[in-house]
Amino acid sequence: MPHQPHPDSANFVVSCAVITVSDTRSLADDRSGQAIQQLLLAAGHRVVEYRIIKDEPGQIQAQIQAFSQQPELDVVICNGGTGIAPRDTTYDAIEQLLEKMLPGFGELFRWLSYQEIGSRAIASRAVAGVYQSKLIFSVPGSTNAVTLAMQKLILPELVHLVSQLRLQP
Repeated sequence: MPHQPHPDSANFVVSCAVITVSDTRSLADDRSGQAIQQLLLAAGHRVVEYRIIKDEPGQIQAQIQAFSQQPELDVVICNGGTGIAPRDTTYDAIEQLLEKMLPGFGELFRWLSYQEIGSRAIASRAVAGVYQSKLIFSVPGSTNAVTLAMQKLILPELVHLVSQLRLQP
């Protein structure tokens, strides 16, 4: 693990929502959504909401807006719909909502993906940022991509990023 420039003094449980964006997945076969939940729980965090929704921009935005109204919720993690196929609209829907972007997330995710899948990583539109004081992550829907994002980027920084959002101006 690289040296942290300013280590966190506190460790706390982060309350999360998981959204799988898919026109075909169900609760029974959503391996990626289940992987996100399992990794969060194993790290000591809480999953307070889980939904599977169609890859429709209005539905994606409405679900994120609804989750953002829950005061106990800190983070929304979406998977699916981040490619360039005509039905891949998750990035477009989320990018319109974000008040602050975390461009390093997408850049690092693509770099890490490149290490595993080569140049196909350019098709990923993984994105992260802040919407109404909630941390929003959006990653591709493959279980490998979800696991990579969670283990290498999201879980190592989750407490730090949420603590930054909780700072008073």
